Amino acid sequence: MVDTTKFKPKTVYVTYIAATPEKVWQALADPAFSKQYFFGFSVDIEPTTGGRFRLLWPDGRLHVSGEVVEWTPPRRLSVTWLVEGMKDFGELPQCLVSYDIVASGDTVRLTMTESHSWDVPRDILKGGEMGWPKILSGLKSLLETGKPLVTGNEGPPPEFMEAVKRAVAEKPWLRS
Repeated sequence: MVDTTKFKPKTVYVTYIAATPEKVWQALADPAFSKQYFFGFSVDIEPTTGGRFRLLWPDGRLHVSGEVVEWTPPRRLSVTWLVEGMKDFGELPQCLVSYDIVASGDTVRLTMTESHSWDVPRDILKGGEMGWPKILSGLKSLLETGKPLVTGNEGPPPEFMEAVKRAVAEKPWLRS
């Protein structure tokens, strides 16, 4: 089991969605649904605490692996992430991604938190800052309109990739 006390929140996004907690939960946990808003990736979750978590490329290759740290439908999903599907990323420490779902009137407040066990450089966090708003906006749009949100895919910023290479070479998490 993962010791979540060593992870500190670095990125937090909150959005309100006109849907039920059950529909938001389904959107987070269903592979066919996630493909429509998560850049074509499908989630593969063993639905239990301690279960396997994977994010798969559209062709089925592994992109992210992890463990289900908390499975409390339809309120909280928390999983570790180890990005294996991009060069150098598999050498970084895993992070913790949590989704908290709270009914709020006729809507749901969805809070996504990305937590890390090390002092992540700002340029690495910028990658998530580009991606998470698109992912969460896509989820919201799909649930509210039934249509996927079509956004450009600029890819990660150059300073993001350089910061990952630098972190892998220097391994600052070993000094903490």
